[in-house]
Amino acid sequence: MKPVARVVCIAAALPLAGQDGPFGSGLFQVLEKAECRSCHTADGVASPTRLHFPDPGAAPEKVEAFGRSLVIFVDRAQPGSSLLVAKPTNRIAHAGGERIRQGSPDEEVFRQWIARLAALSGPELAAALRYREEEAAGGGKQAPRTDLRRLTHSQYSHTVRDLLGDQTSPANQFPPEDFVNGFRNQTQAQNLSPLLIEAYSAAAEKLALAAFRGGDTRGLIPCKQNLPSCRARFVREFGLKAFRRPLEPMEQRRYEALMARETDLVRGAQLVVEAMLQSTSFLFRLDDAQDVKWRPYVTANRLAYAIWDTMPDAELLAAAARGDLNSPAGIERATRRLLDHPRAKESLNEFVSQWMRFDRILTASKDRRRYPQFTRETAVAMTEEARLFIGDLVWNDRNFMNLLTANYGFADTDLAGIYGVPAPSRDFERVEFPANSERAGLLGQALFLAITAKPDDSSPTARGLFVREQFLCQHVPEPPAGVNTNLPPVTEARPQTNRDRMSEHATNPSCATCHKLIDPIGFGLERFDSVGARREKFQLQFAATRQTGGNARRGPLKTVDLEIDSSGYVAGLKDSQFVTPSRLGAVLASSPQCQECIVKQYFRYTLGRMEAPGDRPLIRKVLGDFEKSGFKFKELIVSLMRERTNAEGGSVHATAHHKPR
Repeated sequence: MKPVARVVCIAAALPLAGQDGPFGSGLFQVLEKAECRSCHTADGVASPTRLHFPDPGAAPEKVEAFGRSLVIFVDRAQPGSSLLVAKPTNRIAHAGGERIRQGSPDEEVFRQWIARLAALSGPELAAALRYREEEAAGGGKQAPRTDLRRLTHSQYSHTVRDLLGDQTSPANQFPPEDFVNGFRNQTQAQNLSPLLIEAYSAAAEKLALAAFRGGDTRGLIPCKQNLPSCRARFVREFGLKAFRRPLEPMEQRRYEALMARETDLVRGAQLVVEAMLQSTSFLFRLDDAQDVKWRPYVTANRLAYAIWDTMPDAELLAAAARGDLNSPAGIERATRRLLDHPRAKESLNEFVSQWMRFDRILTASKDRRRYPQFTRETAVAMTEEARLFIGDLVWNDRNFMNLLTANYGFADTDLAGIYGVPAPSRDFERVEFPANSERAGLLGQALFLAITAKPDDSSPTARGLFVREQFLCQHVPEPPAGVNTNLPPVTEARPQTNRDRMSEHATNPSCATCHKLIDPIGFGLERFDSVGARREKFQLQFAATRQTGGNARRGPLKTVDLEIDSSGYVAGLKDSQFVTPSRLGAVLASSPQCQECIVKQYFRYTLGRMEAPGDRPLIRKVLGDFEKSGFKFKELIVSLMRERTNAEGGSVHATAHHKPR
């Protein structure tokens, strides 16, 4: 989306990685200037293609190997007609348009490199092809590791609930967490700000006080006298639950000494609880361990917080102590037990609320004159429908790709009015969408259609962007700084649909590249308005004015109806033309990119980070298991829990620097 001329000038002035070799000093620079990398990456909008650039700053030898691997795009019989040059010059339809001007010196650089590749044979050709295999296996890189992860706000509240019986959800008062990579639990954003540290301290004091108000009414202390043996037992047993691992001898002695400062047993226990709740061993959870003895507890923490969003229970900690979690079979047994517990639904709901961005609809505003049916209660109902819909797919072992194709929803009276179906006898009963409604799956539900809309109208760009990012895991670059993103105003003299107004996106060079990849998706959803109701016409309203006693007064609204062209397509996906959400859902659900994206989204949420090259074999294995199961989401969870430990093989490459105290 950047002006091409400006990018060329900047790129020409900067040294490029890998320019030491013939490819790096030639065609690679041409490709960089043409901004091919912005789309052709593992998470770019051209991710479905076979052309993925090496990471920025890659070593020269890596860049050269990438350059030779482009031989797979060369027609050895007719090198001049090779896909490698025909696509970027737009001689063959290219979603990114003409990136290399036909007949230019840059095209000549392409042709010279193609001639070199066409001549490869024997060991040279085999080595060029081997690059592809190595990249598919992770490019020789190991997956990133972290020692500890901070409890998210929801995990904090759930943990103190299960540890102390506290139901107040104290983390609701903490400073809000930011969305990074689509989720609120990403490790790169889990810093401890002064405000959060202060909130932890205040919460620990309140929780400890409440836990023993009126004495030990919750039975936290396993003995009745303030003797050394009693203190030792309390510290050992409570510490195991609070830290989700056995205490080290030094920790045990320190907390026993703290408890002994008080002659009153309950007051001493309160001091210990308050201190433990402020320890990094409570606030952070084990996600890796260099010490072999802690690895079963690492697994217990991973399973509990991934599947329950809370601390391990006594049975899971006992399984860790026995070594039952040291094998793939043991991990699978534990995973299935956790999935059968009601707490698993709570954790799934947290994942769904972040993936589907419930926060956006709960803070959204709509034009009350145009959409009087949209209220706070309607917004909550939209989230409840999505939660029930996805939960039904998961817990009833349905094909999860029905997420995008199911011809039903779960409506209350408000949503039934938006959908144009009879109100159900009970709120959030399953309702079938009429065939002529053109709705299917999440794309036909009010939540998606409303959060990807403006207060007064739909937004093709926002809808296309959401599909790209949430269902295809493709990153679309931000608009360049200084670009005017406002559309031309609509006037009564020249009424226009959104498609007509957005024609600027297709002609402005600074906008066209990206908007051609996202707007056509949204155009196919234009029969649905800002709250998700179906419309036959695109309706514009203009306020008439009239003169009364020399003063201009606002008169009744004048309505103009325009025809809607709801044809759309998903650039980069084969046979992706559509005119309804139901057809778009079918296109996405059957695409390998969308199926893999489902795995990636849960991977990102569970591991708290984006996938890296070293994760490719793991994601490929989990995707294979997901597909073999008939796309059962519970099997995806089981596979990820089991295969993550297999992939790590017990080795540790820690990248975080938090140490428990």
